Amino acid sequence: MHIISAEFITSAAKLSQCPEAQYSEFAFFGRSNVGKSSLINMLTQRKELAKFSNKPGKTRLFNFFLINNAWMLVDLPGYGYAKASDREKTQWLDLTQEFLMKRNALKKIFLLIDASIPPQKIDLAMIESFVEENIDFALVFTKNDKWSQKERSKNLRIFRQELQKITKTPPLLFFVSNISWKGREELLFYIESLV
Repeated sequence: MHIISAEFITSAAKLSQCPEAQYSEFAFFGRSNVGKSSLINMLTQRKELAKFSNKPGKTRLFNFFLINNAWMLVDLPGYGYAKASDREKTQWLDLTQEFLMKRNALKKIFLLIDASIPPQKIDLAMIESFVEENIDFALVFTKNDKWSQKERSKNLRIFRQELQKITKTPPLLFFVSNISWKGREELLFYIESLV
């Protein structure tokens, strides 16, 4: 897939504020600071399309981006942001769950996982909830340019072991690097097959 155009459309604080569902939508979700905004910018080849910060928890709204005038990419609020209050965390997760369960245009959820660190309990809990709710998702391992190949392979091996405890049918796995652009074509090709 060639990205010809990519533009920010709007932000929404709740489901009722989301734009009319006229395009296929693909949501990026994950822990705060997992690299959602960087991945969006890498996929679209637009350095500042999605705003990112060194401070986790910046994305607090549903951000919609129209790609090629054909499909919508949705950047969802991150979870696990330590400096947010418990009330805020619960509110963000409740709103996100409502979006994931009720947004009819949503074709696929991509749950982003940091490949440079060992499996996190909060990520595994999110996967378990997706499995229990029959939510269709794929996993995207980010930060494949950090640390050594040996360390990343170790993290992935442990992650696969944990995944087997959660589901007998593992989701699709993608591996991306915002520096080398590894995995960009594979991920875009898969999205194209679902549009």
